[in-house]
Amino acid sequence: MVKSLFHHSDRELLTLFQRYPEQGKYFTAIFCRYSPIVYTLVRHSARSPVQADYLFALTWRHIFYELRGLDLREENGAESSSFQNWLINMTAVCINQADLPSVESIHYDLKAAPPPLWCYLEAALNQLPPAVRLMVIMAQTFHWSETRIAAYLQAEGEAIAPAQVKIQLQQGYQLLQGGLPQDIRVIYLGEEPTDALEWSERDAVAI
Repeated sequence: MVKSLFHHSDRELLTLFQRYPEQGKYFTAIFCRYSPIVYTLVRHSARSPVQADYLFALTWRHIFYELRGLDLREENGAESSSFQNWLINMTAVCINQADLPSVESIHYDLKAAPPPLWCYLEAALNQLPPAVRLMVIMAQTFHWSETRIAAYLQAEGEAIAPAQVKIQLQQGYQLLQGGLPQDIRVIYLGEEPTDALEWSERDAVAI
């Protein structure tokens, strides 16, 4: 799915990414094309591999949101700097502004959550109802049991039983998975692709 996009230019991938935000393959293709350059830059600025991986992910997270409004052309229609130069500049900004935590407090795993998956997962997480999002984070990030989550919420004034927490967690997981682009689920979670995800004329027409 991603390899089929490799013949596209940077501008074409950017245009497809901006026009079809419900699909994740375009950002993933950009990531695959430029991740070696970005990682080389951040690796030399971090003190440890753990910090380098975390800074790498933070950099791509920043790039992900900046890409939405990126216009590579100036007002007079002329080309501005190349996409690669823009990426290098964004990486430099992230490196210079990064305030990395200690290695001991970083729990990010690059293999478990590659930056494209992390970006779209964060976007899906932000779409959850606040109470459900809090429960999901407590369960998945802090590994709290339903009983402990219920006790915490009860202390905060929420009348909820552990059985209700379990139900809302299951609903939250379903919403979270449904909030991910289908192609992201195929690429990173092993979901079977559908006909709607196959290469189509629309990709060419869009640009």
